[in-house]
Amino acid sequence: MPSAQLPPTSPPDSPCGAAPRVQRRLPALSLTTHHWRAVLATLACAVMRSGALAATPFEDTVAQRVQACTACHGAQGKAAPDGYYPRIAGKPAGYLYNQLMHFRDGNRNYRLMTHMVEPLSPAYLHELATHFAGLSLPYPPPAPVTATAQTLARGEQLALHGDKALQVPACLACHGKAFTGVQPNTPGLIGLPRDYINSQLGAWQSGARRAASPDCMADIARSLSPADVSAVSAWLASQPLPADTRPAASLPEPPPLKCGVLMHPGAHAAQAAQKGGQP
Repeated sequence: MPSAQLPPTSPPDSPCGAAPRVQRRLPALSLTTHHWRAVLATLACAVMRSGALAATPFEDTVAQRVQACTACHGAQGKAAPDGYYPRIAGKPAGYLYNQLMHFRDGNRNYRLMTHMVEPLSPAYLHELATHFAGLSLPYPPPAPVTATAQTLARGEQLALHGDKALQVPACLACHGKAFTGVQPNTPGLIGLPRDYINSQLGAWQSGARRAASPDCMADIARSLSPADVSAVSAWLASQPLPADTRPAASLPEPPPLKCGVLMHPGAHAAQAAQKGGQP
């Protein structure tokens, strides 16, 4: 059987130290085994050394904290390209804070979000909400939507006028006439992908998403048929962006339904919480 010389290796107790030359004559099969062990040890050392060089000091700043958010929600919270993780930049602070609390307390079910916010205090979550609410960033143009004219017409009716027979108010009655949301607790509907709107209405219907009682969105969603959900999501997702995409300061008229989310203290409670309690 042919033989070969073993390449230099490092002693077992010092895998990244100097590599003394070891001269042996071994069968080719044994050479292969030892050779790969040496290669793997060398690669492991290279990884550890590169990691040590790349390590940066940890700083407990807002910029550092929000990296956990932007990893999924896109740079500066502008939304991920897959359409599943929505835009959080520029949303009302009260809305963002309430959603973080809902994830933490089990009113919204998404394991990744729940595990991330469970150990965090209201003050910490309010800081995150305020940071993203203060970002004013341009929206991308709406993605093309495939829907029939009849479907879009039904979606427009629900969004602008509602359906009295179903006791469903118009979307703009709560989300603002430009669908940009309303301060402090109502989110905008513009710039959201159709699939995301569909999924959230489905979550309201199934109970996977809940809000403070009376939960008006759950009641509205459960009054809509699958065709209505598809229609309103298609119409909303296809709308051009208004010149001003910021949330409205207030509604011109009182909301048509009693909604716990509109009566919830939201960010105001969080501001009080900031006086005590750390993350």
